[in-house]
Amino acid sequence: MIKVLRILNRFNIGGPSYNAALLTRYMGAEYETRLIGGKWERGEESSMYLFEELGLKPEIIPNMHRNINPMYDLKAYLHIKKIILEFKPDIVHTHAAKSGSLGRLAAKACKVPVIVHTFHGHVFHSYFGKCKTAFYKSAERILAKKTNAIITLSELQKTDIVDKYAIAPKEKVFVVPLGFDLDKFTVNQDEKRIQFRNQYQVNDDQICIIIIGRLAPVKNHFFFIRVISKLIKKFGNKIRAFIVGDGTLRNDLMQFAHKNNLNVCFWPQEEKIAALTFTSWIKDVSPVLAGSDIICMTSFNEGTPVSLIEAQAAGKALLACKAGGIEDSVFDSARKLVEQGDEEEYLRKLTELVENKQSRVESAAAGKNFVFQKFHYQRLVHDTQSLYQKILQSQAL
Repeated sequence: MIKVLRILNRFNIGGPSYNAALLTRYMGAEYETRLIGGKWERGEESSMYLFEELGLKPEIIPNMHRNINPMYDLKAYLHIKKIILEFKPDIVHTHAAKSGSLGRLAAKACKVPVIVHTFHGHVFHSYFGKCKTAFYKSAERILAKKTNAIITLSELQKTDIVDKYAIAPKEKVFVVPLGFDLDKFTVNQDEKRIQFRNQYQVNDDQICIIIIGRLAPVKNHFFFIRVISKLIKKFGNKIRAFIVGDGTLRNDLMQFAHKNNLNVCFWPQEEKIAALTFTSWIKDVSPVLAGSDIICMTSFNEGTPVSLIEAQAAGKALLACKAGGIEDSVFDSARKLVEQGDEEEYLRKLTELVENKQSRVESAAAGKNFVFQKFHYQRLVHDTQSLYQKILQSQAL
């Protein structure tokens, strides 16, 4: 039996939670996995329901928070170290920055045979100022030396880690794209579309444009709002736009939308028809995607864009800004991606999708096959098992 201790940054909705849940649940019978991680934070939605649906009972490390805090970080480190000494794992696999630092240091101190780390995106641009960013780069270079294998989610991200930021040598970095349960985005689509559009009072002839994600600066929702404001000025009530998600920027974004002459509502508080609706978090986004016509993303930085992968599985048209792993996650990316900051080109391409239903259909058709081949969880599990075996065998030599 191969024991794996999987350490997740936080149990919040996002790619890392999906990844950790599916790997914990579906690794073969020869693996015994224990899953631990930090608690979701203010402005985030808990992902614990994902684990409960799969029959998993992860353990929360109370003191593991997103931000650096020497007192809390030390307590979390000692807690992780205690778990390692008790569980005696063959592999410690950390996911994202905070768990990657505390988990790898604890694993090294406890002489765990194999240490693996997954970069779910990175914080080397668009998150912090120059000094803080330089600190994180230096820290990750030190941690890479204590790691047997580093996983990136795309080839572009690997280039960033190896060449652009010189975090780790090429031979230590492996590309393993995320995997998801995509089947639910293909069943009962008509019923789910009716369900979503009835709930939010969207007419059959209205084009529903949706952006999904945490309301945080890196997601660049202000760009989305500016574009939507111009689009609605041109098309009027033919357009209904939705921001699905929540976070610390919600009030600022709503005020910004008002300043851009958009009729806005926050649906959990007032159920009314508006040009732009903030829905807060929606745990099951399959009705959201079924009810949509176009899915957008405007992030400055992105590891693996979960909402775009799920949108393609649901057969939806999409439009995004180039960032991080997006280009590797989107079929026919040349047509569907726009350079960062190019508001006019984003508006032009979005206008084309609104005006031309055939363009939306063609944009979406091939994406479904692409994501099922590249991002289904069965492929994720297979790739991860193969990597574990490769490292364990090399250690045995």
